[in-house]
Amino acid sequence: MDHKHHHSHHHHNVRSESTSVNISPDAFFICPMHPEVRQKGPGSCPICGMALEPEKITLDQEDNSELLDFTFRFKISLFLSLPLFFLAMSDLIPGQPVQNNFSSTVLVFIQFFLATPVILWAGFPILHRGWVSLKTLNLNMFTLIALGTMAAYVYSLVATFFPGLFPENFKMHGGMVGVYYEAAAVIITLVLLGQVLELRARHKTGNAIKALLQLAPKEARKINDDGSEVEVLITDIKVGDKLRVRPGEKVPVDGLVLEGRSVIDESMITGEPVPVEKIQGDKVTGATVNGAGGFIMEATRVGADTLLSQIVEMVSQAQRSRAPIQKLADTFSKYFVPIVVVVSMITAVVWFYLGPDPAFTFALVNMVSVLIIACPCAVGLATPMSIMVGTGKGATHGVLIKDAAALEAMGEINALMVDKTGTLTIGRPQLTEVIVEGEFKENEMLEMVASLEKASEHPLAESIVRGAQERGIKLKDAQNFETITGMGVKGVINGNVILVGNKKLLSTNGVNPELLSQIAKTIQVEGGGAMLVAINGKPAGVIGVRDPIKETSKEAIEYFHKRGIKVIMVTGDNQGTANAVAKKLGIDEVRAEVLPEMKGEIVRNLQSQGLKVAMAGDGINDAPALAQAEVGIAMGTGTDVAMESAGVTLVKGDIMGIVRAHRLSQATMRNIKQNLFFAFIYNILGIPLAAGILYPSFGLLLSPMFASLAMSLSSVSVIVNSLRLNKAKI
Repeated sequence: MDHKHHHSHHHHNVRSESTSVNISPDAFFICPMHPEVRQKGPGSCPICGMALEPEKITLDQEDNSELLDFTFRFKISLFLSLPLFFLAMSDLIPGQPVQNNFSSTVLVFIQFFLATPVILWAGFPILHRGWVSLKTLNLNMFTLIALGTMAAYVYSLVATFFPGLFPENFKMHGGMVGVYYEAAAVIITLVLLGQVLELRARHKTGNAIKALLQLAPKEARKINDDGSEVEVLITDIKVGDKLRVRPGEKVPVDGLVLEGRSVIDESMITGEPVPVEKIQGDKVTGATVNGAGGFIMEATRVGADTLLSQIVEMVSQAQRSRAPIQKLADTFSKYFVPIVVVVSMITAVVWFYLGPDPAFTFALVNMVSVLIIACPCAVGLATPMSIMVGTGKGATHGVLIKDAAALEAMGEINALMVDKTGTLTIGRPQLTEVIVEGEFKENEMLEMVASLEKASEHPLAESIVRGAQERGIKLKDAQNFETITGMGVKGVINGNVILVGNKKLLSTNGVNPELLSQIAKTIQVEGGGAMLVAINGKPAGVIGVRDPIKETSKEAIEYFHKRGIKVIMVTGDNQGTANAVAKKLGIDEVRAEVLPEMKGEIVRNLQSQGLKVAMAGDGINDAPALAQAEVGIAMGTGTDVAMESAGVTLVKGDIMGIVRAHRLSQATMRNIKQNLFFAFIYNILGIPLAAGILYPSFGLLLSPMFASLAMSLSSVSVIVNSLRLNKAKI
């Protein structure tokens, strides 16, 4: 009790000091560009000045204090800047009505009163970040904005209050010196607009996680030990609880079906549109949607352990990770800002000495224009915005990306190593052939074989039993059942003596196996398993069992081949089976009879040929190989080991998932490159223009206000382009 009381007291304290509402006082915030910056409560990053983001996205927490604050500041500054802009431009109105009715001194003071709150109050967070950046020498975009606006503002202040300090040629008619309040105010207004748009968009990038969180139902029906049922909150469910899931409801948590059967739509987690049939003993996943059947389940993973929670956790971590390509942007920004400051100084000096009168004014205006247009705010957004949207999109299609580096590497692979069983094939054998050679009919023989196998422990026994049940055959009980190690099984059903096994079993029991063994060979050559059947001492037929190839495998392999990616199939199976599957799918390279511990060696071997390898495995015994490859892909195991060692986890172990991951990676990387282009193009074209390179020949100058508009546009184009990724087809 004491602990609880203490906690709530502490909670209350922090709550009262903090300005933001409904956000837990212990919530950590981090910078999307510099994840090493992590602090309690909202703020801005000391390195790049960007607004920090909450580390964990939750549904109940809509903490937008920053966005609300900036929106309010933007509205006020817009309200004050418009008349200011009008006044400054009023001498362009024919007949100059404003100038004739007011003295220039009055006009300058009106401008001063309009501009000051915009710059000092509305622009305070921006100037403050600029000041911090100078103090800590982490020069960033806010450094340039602060220097530019303050230069224009301070110059205007001096001109307003001490016009006598300026030489005659600075003065306009009426003895006043030209001021640049409107430039400073409009710059601040546009920067605020850029920040508002950016904060909004960054808020949108969390939508993928929010959408995933919303999938989980809020309540469930728990069945008590006495059989009564009660509604409980999802958060109160414990492992081992029995829950009833009615038709059309969402499965509350991860678990196993105890009784009943149904079909479940798992597309929200796997990205696969086809509903999956569930019978007793099958696993069900929280947040998936139950179809027409009802069932009772036992909870096996609850709270933070459910697959959905793990997905959300993984996506939010991935959204905050840094892609290698971002190093480029960071290095650029680091050297770029100081270079810009120097260029702006040079611009000022050249204009002051070589420019027309009033030289100082031209020098100042062009210096400010250079500082503002060069602001690399869009460069900082280019990579993280795409990564956030891309990883979020992946999650809704069953592709979980561990971090940005994996997303980038996935697009650059040129070799893919896949396991045969479970990836290219379904991963569990199915009854495919019943070949009759004796006097019995197909179904009669199958009934006897399956009834016998029902008692067997052999791994292929289950597939025969299931195959018979699917054909609607009722099974009998076997008498005198025995397993003969290394050969097969024998028993009596309906008075018939049945043998099911290999060649040796038949010949030991005095049945000539030659004919049946010939038939069996044709099945085995194609990669199937075959069992010989004898009834009452006579050869009766052959049962063929295979692990069928998934329908999607061929399509996926063609996709990789078209893109020049080499596909290598590894399997523990024998060479014959492996070759048969490879031939059907058109796979280039086969490594058969591979033990799990050899996989890492194969990856290293491929890497030594200069290949960039993606390796898909089940993650339990493949962890070392997954870690060794450029990209490890864990296939739908949901084992935490695999998620740890793999860069990409596919919720459903299907090879089309690898295709999706590859498409996603390429789309995201393309998006980042477009963003960087948008970010750089404004700067590269703008700086010489702002410095006045076209003035001598064309008389063209770029006003500071246009410079700030271009700067905001570059950020907006990056944001809009990143959000376009949501529409990409993967």
